[in-house]
Amino acid sequence: MKIKEAVLQTGAYNIGDFPIWDIPEISFIGRSNVGKSSLLNSLINKKNLARISSTPGKTRGLYFYLLNNKFCFVDLPGYGYAKISKKERERWAPIIEDYLVGRPNLRGCLHLIDNRHEPTEDDKLMSDWLRAHTIATITVATKSDKLSRGAMLKQLAVIRKGLGLFEADLLLPFSAQTGNGRDELWQAITALLP
Repeated sequence: MKIKEAVLQTGAYNIGDFPIWDIPEISFIGRSNVGKSSLLNSLINKKNLARISSTPGKTRGLYFYLLNNKFCFVDLPGYGYAKISKKERERWAPIIEDYLVGRPNLRGCLHLIDNRHEPTEDDKLMSDWLRAHTIATITVATKSDKLSRGAMLKQLAVIRKGLGLFEADLLLPFSAQTGNGRDELWQAITALLP
């Protein structure tokens, strides 16, 4: 898909900040430092639309990126980063949950997993939670350029087993550095859009 126009529409820090519109949305969720911003920038072919930080846990709200005035990517705060205070994590949790469960615009979720590691307990909990709430999910194995092809294929099997994914569940490798997997991921995202 060709993105001609991409803008940060709004940052939402509570439920009242969510945009009121009929635009379909695809959310991005994953551990802190999994590469959400890099993946988002790579997909839309813009270097710095979503801010990339070397410090995990910097995404403090839900960021709505309007694309081609037709659909929206929503970058959610990362989970699993220990240096964020418990109070801050507890503040985010209901906002994220309200968005994922109650947002009628939500068409699906990209659940990002670092391809170099086994899924964490937090990754497993999120995968189970998305499945329990019947949210259409594409699991994306990020940073796949860091592994050889053989190691990547082995790791995909580890991720599939660790998350309890069925054969029909989408698990796509992706590299924001090289763009490998971009076309396949766009195809999967497009299938979620009306």
